[in-house]
Amino acid sequence: MTIRVLIADDQALIRAGFRVLIDGADDLEVVAEASDGEQAVALARTERADVVLMDIRMPGLDGLEATRRISADEDLAGVKVLVLTTFELDEYVYLALRAGASGFLGKSVDPDDLLGAIRLVAAGEALLSPAATRSLIMTFLAQPNRVAAAGSPPALQQLTDREREIVALVAGGLTNDEIAERLVISPMTVKTHVNRSMTKLDLRDRAQLVVAAYQSGLVQVGPQPPGAVPPAT
Repeated sequence: MTIRVLIADDQALIRAGFRVLIDGADDLEVVAEASDGEQAVALARTERADVVLMDIRMPGLDGLEATRRISADEDLAGVKVLVLTTFELDEYVYLALRAGASGFLGKSVDPDDLLGAIRLVAAGEALLSPAATRSLIMTFLAQPNRVAAAGSPPALQQLTDREREIVALVAGGLTNDEIAERLVISPMTVKTHVNRSMTKLDLRDRAQLVVAAYQSGLVQVGPQPPGAVPPAT
């Protein structure tokens, strides 16, 4: 099945480059291009893309608000947003994840990695670099005024001890298979716990689950070595 892609970026040269790359893959197809957030939302509704490559900084309606509108539209529940940013440590990326984006990439990403990211997000996974995500969230949470703007942290008391343990490992960047190996359970059991956690917390996808783990304090914010997995509390 061909994955339908919508490119949203205010720079025509960047859109053209992405189109050539994406259309060159047998299983991917660019169905539309948008130069601002308003067009991105409108085209997401008319073209029914599977994945939207969304730039954050665009004139008029920016990528953050466009992501929020797409994620809030029940008719677009199957549309995944992959945020593109010049800088990985960008406060808007955090807010985009909260708004419903399934992950983020730097615009300097290697071509093969971009294509792989589109396929991953289309399959329903979250694209989050553990080290980059941790740094991003730490940077954001270090500034109380921005935390307040993001809203109240989710209450995780409704999760079981096992669900909280698995959510913490998800926030550490582990895949379902890696979590299953660590906890000596099946990957399907891990997936079930992850899905139940997202349902209980009313979260759209795995990306928002990671943010919730940090924002709630389940995963402690503090200096950690690259690749470290934060313990469940």
